[in-house]
Amino acid sequence: MRNIIDELSWRGLIKNKVPGIENQLKKPTIMYIGFDPTSDSLHLGNLLPIIMLIHFQKKGHKSLALIGGATGFIGDPSEKEDQRIFLSKKILEKNTESIKNQILKLLNFYSEKIELLNNFDWIRNISFLDFIREIGKCFTVNHMISKDSVKKRIQNKKNGISFTEFSYALIQGYDFLYLNQIKNCKLQVGGSDQWGNITTGIELIRKKTGKKVYGITFPLIIQPNGIKFGKSEKGENIWLDEKKTSPYKFYQFWMNLSDFEIENYIKIYTFLSKEKIENLIFKHRKHPNKRLLQRKLANEITEWVHGNKISKKIIEITNILFEKKNEPFKFLDEKTFISIYNHIPHMFISCKEFEKGIFLLDLLKKSGFFSSKSEANRALKANSIHLNQILVKENFLIKKENIIGKKYILFQFGKKEFFILKVE
Repeated sequence: MRNIIDELSWRGLIKNKVPGIENQLKKPTIMYIGFDPTSDSLHLGNLLPIIMLIHFQKKGHKSLALIGGATGFIGDPSEKEDQRIFLSKKILEKNTESIKNQILKLLNFYSEKIELLNNFDWIRNISFLDFIREIGKCFTVNHMISKDSVKKRIQNKKNGISFTEFSYALIQGYDFLYLNQIKNCKLQVGGSDQWGNITTGIELIRKKTGKKVYGITFPLIIQPNGIKFGKSEKGENIWLDEKKTSPYKFYQFWMNLSDFEIENYIKIYTFLSKEKIENLIFKHRKHPNKRLLQRKLANEITEWVHGNKISKKIIEITNILFEKKNEPFKFLDEKTFISIYNHIPHMFISCKEFEKGIFLLDLLKKSGFFSSKSEANRALKANSIHLNQILVKENFLIKKENIIGKKYILFQFGKKEFFILKVE
């Protein structure tokens, strides 16, 4: 595709754009995207802005990644019903360093040399009086409360919006002004919930300098079940840090996407060419049971986020657990058992604790997969529990003879959930 707008539009990555952006992008343009360090890890939702940075860089533009070391002190009110809990300076600094390292790792995978900045470096030097005099005077209160992020919070009579959060758009707008003056940045990109903040920055630059600058937003992706994309069925975020979300669980999130979703997500979350993607979609539609698109997306993005070595291990484990034609679980070698134990949900029990055996329902509750024995019993009666790949139909005392590979017992709940017990 000849230009970035065509590329992003085909991939479903444009929600709003300022008129005239097409002409501006006919020549190399400096753009930026911001990341607030509200956590010590990025999650799937944060992959989209990184993908946008890479697309612009690949098309000959210059991308800037801005970490909000200053704006993180406040918290963006967009899409939030309540005020964020303020983080301490120490936590914000820790989060900033962690997110910086994650962003660099993700960019380096594609050999993209993108400059990282921290808005704390320039905002800390501005006095409060200077800010409200030079920036605050550029906007009326009427203008500020017309923004969706503010309007929604004002309508929430219980909590409303604090002056701190009310000022967030001004600080983000100042970032755009600063980057325009120092880096000649002419484009801000963000999620669709950032449109009000982006247009505030555009208006600020116009009033202070008379220059024309631009904004683009990409859509916030919602799954068919109404849950924000990047959250599991249990409503938990899918994090990029393997300590918060295991690579196995990360991989399975992509494998479990529906056919309805996958044709869009293969365009959004990979850098595969249009020709290759359309060829994959054609093959997938002919044999949807093979889940070619889910497999391709899961492989591509797991390798990107977790590296080639871990990705290969996860693919191997997935094949062992889900492919019935593979070698039975009991014949696996110790090295493979250890790999499975390290990557899927697991629990350790001492030989002494296991000496007299443990009833199945007690163990299922102990595993944490079921909140109670009665819930586990319902799953048992519904024929949805397997032990070492064999269907279990009744509660029984699990003994040493049920252990395979000298120390392991594998449980499966339904079609997708696995749990491994280690007795040692």
